[in-house]
Amino acid sequence: MEKLMMAAAALMLVATAVRAQETPVADVAGGYSIIEVVKGFSTTGYGGSGSAALNVNNWLGVVGDVGLYHASPFGPGVDAGTYTFGPRVSYRHWGRVTPFAQVLLGGVRYSANAFVFGAGGGVDIGLDRGGRFALRPQVEYFGFRTNGATTDTVRLGVGLVVRIGRK
Repeated sequence: MEKLMMAAAALMLVATAVRAQETPVADVAGGYSIIEVVKGFSTTGYGGSGSAALNVNNWLGVVGDVGLYHASPFGPGVDAGTYTFGPRVSYRHWGRVTPFAQVLLGGVRYSANAFVFGAGGGVDIGLDRGGRFALRPQVEYFGFRTNGATTDTVRLGVGLVVRIGRK
């Protein structure tokens, strides 16, 4: 009887560890972002960004991201919005900590439309035992390409992630 109880306890422990490494079908995130122009004149935009990702498998996902920012460098403010999508690669072997990297392409809308390309990453830090909620700090380079010139920016963000389903 004692061996049976030990085997059952071991099985429950292994099942818990396996569940912690399951891949969510999707995740939705939203949070606070700062975007800083780092080339030429310095301007900082404050706002928010949100993303939704569908996970193809344990390490590859497809993400769509939008951001809205406001900056007041010289008098009246400048509003900008980004809309991007691309692949995300995640490493899901550290329990509650899931680092990721992504490459994004899309557009930005401010006084004119421009092409945006970017790359960066972050880490999802699990907040609960079930793995449904996570804290996400991230940093990315964004290049805004318009009229033959590229404006280099860095986006810093922190937000909350809700993971949906299990694969």
